[in-house]
Amino acid sequence: MKILLSRFLRRRRGYALVMVLVFAAISTMALAAIMMRSATDSNLTRRNNNYFDAVEASEADTEKVLSALSADFLNSGAATVQGNMANYHAKVPVAGENGWWKRFNFKDTHGNKNATEVDLLVSWNTNTAMPLISQYQGLSGYGAVYRITSIAQNLEGGNNIAAAVQQDLQLATVPVFQFAIFYNLDMEMCPGANMVVGGRVHSNGNIYLQPDGSQLTFLNDVTAAQNIIAGKSPNDPTIRSPGTILFDSSHDSGVSTLNLPIGTNNSPSAVHAIIEIPPSGESPNSPMGQQRLYNQADLIVLTYNDHVDVHGGNTVNGNGATVPWKQAQNFVNTNASFYDTREGKTIKATQIDVGALTQWSYTNKNVKAVQILYVADLRTQSGSTEPAVRLVDGQFLPTNGLTVATQDPLYVQGNYNVANSALGTTNTSLSAPAALLADSINVLSGSWQDSNSTKSLSSRNATDTTVNAAFLAGIVPSGGGYYSGGVENFPRFLENWSGHTFYYNGSMVVMFPSQIATAPWKGTGSTWNIYNAPTRSWHFDLNFTNPTRLPPGTPAVRVAIRGAWAIIPAN
Repeated sequence: MKILLSRFLRRRRGYALVMVLVFAAISTMALAAIMMRSATDSNLTRRNNNYFDAVEASEADTEKVLSALSADFLNSGAATVQGNMANYHAKVPVAGENGWWKRFNFKDTHGNKNATEVDLLVSWNTNTAMPLISQYQGLSGYGAVYRITSIAQNLEGGNNIAAAVQQDLQLATVPVFQFAIFYNLDMEMCPGANMVVGGRVHSNGNIYLQPDGSQLTFLNDVTAAQNIIAGKSPNDPTIRSPGTILFDSSHDSGVSTLNLPIGTNNSPSAVHAIIEIPPSGESPNSPMGQQRLYNQADLIVLTYNDHVDVHGGNTVNGNGATVPWKQAQNFVNTNASFYDTREGKTIKATQIDVGALTQWSYTNKNVKAVQILYVADLRTQSGSTEPAVRLVDGQFLPTNGLTVATQDPLYVQGNYNVANSALGTTNTSLSAPAALLADSINVLSGSWQDSNSTKSLSSRNATDTTVNAAFLAGIVPSGGGYYSGGVENFPRFLENWSGHTFYYNGSMVVMFPSQIATAPWKGTGSTWNIYNAPTRSWHFDLNFTNPTRLPPGTPAVRVAIRGAWAIIPAN
């Protein structure tokens, strides 16, 4: 028995040893597997980190090129962009900018080292408009589309992992009259009656909205480079009743500014120069020179103390064939004078008979058919007088359209650019492309009489009037205890419009503070003796969404719009 027990015990100890060895082997294998798994996971994590670092590096490369492309276009235009293509290809992040870039090699899609791929997807075109993308969908512009592609190879860890990113960039000039309302400075809109805005709205500053017990409705997109604020400007002293603001489409703050390409100083005050006579020595081919309406005009009328200079324009030196006074006096009158109760001054105006001008432009042999007219009254003024330009007999315009520009305040009297059958309607199918650009724009009804201009408001009664034209002019911003008057009072009035309607179809653009007509908006009624507001039947002219129906010489802002962004195979 003892012998059998001893053998059993020895055999059991052997089994135990074998089991221990087996479990030890299994544990060792499991540990090895865990360690291998851990090493694999660590390696995968490191590779993923290296890959995403490469993605960030390639994105940074595309951003560097995109920024350079955008800045060159916004500051200098298409010619500069096209001339700098070699520089864009050579732009990559370098160690001199940040030591982190030592970790990467950059190449384009053709394998060229220290290079970025920049391809022209849509060629430059100044004749055919293309639809804009992103937040500017619905607008059209003239320009091009570029695709920027970068491949970054991460040298960390010896794996040389590569990634590629591509971005699209649309560069375009956008005719500004495609907007129902465009402000190059803060925009205020505080109507006392219900108001509906039917087209695009943009401000390069803030948009302040505080309807006075009324409803303000925007049917289309509203954008602001700064903020859209449901409240009044801090410079507006007016107390109002609560109103309602409705947005039927997108409304976005913090978008890019849309600037006229006049040069490095693009402040609102500087933009006033586009309606001014160019100074001696300024090249018409300079950024500012290209934007001046004077340099684009087909006919120029300048009134001096002792004579009127009328000559053709749109030439290299801006001084075309002289128009004899015997012809010009048929449509130019320098004896117009009336009182402006808002300005508190007598207006000495150069008056243009648009109907007579239209007939003359069809038949004269000195100047081609006039589509852009520039007028300035340069007579010496006293402290109680102010220069101006007034348009009369403008119901029917040349078929190809007419743009009138002046550095002075502008007054348009009576129905303008409207067929008899379309008076008091939104029908602009028979209207010509038209624009008025001035220091300020004043609307006088068809019943206006100069002889009543100094009388009380009750003697200056308006009649229903229709004007179909884009407006580009200045305002007197809120401040000094006064409200600017807002968009609702952008066109200025001098009559009692109570019970009558001002029908307007066009685009309202505020580019600068007025520099001549600087009296602030004070209010309505007999207290101020300036005007009573009309019923406003205002509409965006849908013709302006068609680039071929825009007014002659329409100013255009430049915009750089980001398009598609994607990570692509780094082949």
